[in-house]
Formats: sequence, C-alpha cells, structure tokens
Amino acid sequence: MKLWIFAALIAYFIKGLCGFANTLIFTSILSFGSSNINISPVELLLGYPTNLIITFRERRNIRWSVCLPVTLLVLIGNIPGIFLLKNVNSDHLKILLGFVIILVSIEMLMGTKDKGKTRQFPASRLLLIIFGILTGIICGMFGIGALLAAYMNRITEDTDSFKANLCFIFIAENTFRILLYTISGIITISVLKQAVLLIPVMLAGLFLGMKCSSILNEKTIRKAVTLLLIFSGIMLIISVI
Repeated sequence: MKLWIFAALIAYFIKGLCGFANTLIFTSILSFGSSNINISPVELLLGYPTNLIITFRERRNIRWSVCLPVTLLVLIGNIPGIFLLKNVNSDHLKILLGFVIILVSIEMLMGTKDKGKTRQFPASRLLLIIFGILTGIICGMFGIGALLAAYMNRITEDTDSFKANLCFIFIAENTFRILLYTISGIITISVLKQAVLLIPVMLAGLFLGMKCSSILNEKTIRKAVTLLLIFSGIMLIISVI
C-alpha cells in the first residue's frame, strides 16, 4: 500500500503542475509489482475528479471551438482503441507511439520562444482529425493522453488555457471509459475501495502541484510539460523492451 500512496502523491502533484502525465507516472511506478488490469481502473477513478477540479478552476480559459471538436474525435477514436486493446498485441504500437511522442516533444522544445510559448500549429482540419482520432485510439488502448497534450500545447496560448482545454477533453474521455470499464466488469468493489483510500493522497498531491504552478513562471512550466512528454515516450518504449 505504501507504494500506491507514493505513486498517487507523485502522479497527482505532476497533474496539478502540468495538467497531465498522471496516468503514465502512476502506472510506471506501480507496474513493478502490480498488473495493468489492477492499476488502470484505480487510476481512472482517481484521475476523473482531478480533471473536474482543474477544469472548474480554469473554466474561463476553455476554448469551446477547440475542445469540443477534439472531444468528439477522441471519443470516436476510443472505440477502435478499446477493440485493439482486446484483440491486438500492443507492444509494437507502444514503441511506435513512444518514438512519435519523443520526436514531437523535441520539436516543441526546440521551438519554444523566450516568452515561454511555442509556435502554434496552423489551423488545419486534417491535422485536428488525425490528432483527435489517434489520441482516442491511444487512450482506448493505454489510457495515455500524451499525444493530445503535445497537440494542445501547440494550439493554446498559455498554461492555464492548456490545462483547461486538456482536462475538459479528459473528462469526456474518462466518463466514456468508466462506463465501458463498469459494463465489462473491470471496475469492481475492490477497485472502488482502493480508489477511495487513495483520494486524500491524490488531493494532497493535486493541490500541492496547483500551488507550485501558480508560483513557477510560464516558461518553466512549458518546458516541464515538454520534458514530461519526452519522459512519457521513453517510458513507453522501456515498458516493452
């Protein structure tokens, strides 16, 4: 249980700071002693209220014209993602995803301007569709939103806008997965009890991270987001090797 407490504290501190990466960190820490079927539903239940909290806190920064189309595409992508999870060996896909995330993140890091903002993607419906559906597939298979974070980091103006829009999309995606996990029997009474026990730790980590995000400057947080994306890609590849 101590490892679960440590994982929840670290994962949700990062969530409060940057708005994402909690799933990967939580899973990476616990994968040494627990199976993914036990980790994922607990993390999903812990992550859901954190997305609600961050979205409510940053609600003024939500860009509906951005997040609503992406949300729809992510949910569409969830369906084949869950199908692939049940029927396809995901190891090769994880390696490919890891390299894509690393390359996109390095380009983002090199493109950072002095003000802490990155060059934004040009408005492109094709690019939106590709990123949205790919993100949905990846979330359906692995529960990881790093590719979506990479895209949102490039089209939002600042950290508050990044977290608000990203977490709103996560709310919709998490709701969809909670329903599917419940129907399929992945979420059990045991999972619910584990999640309830970890809620105080999750809240402590989340609010500590949110507090730190209000102290750190914009450039520092943007770099932290990008470095976390690179870390995400590396951990995905290592998890398969």
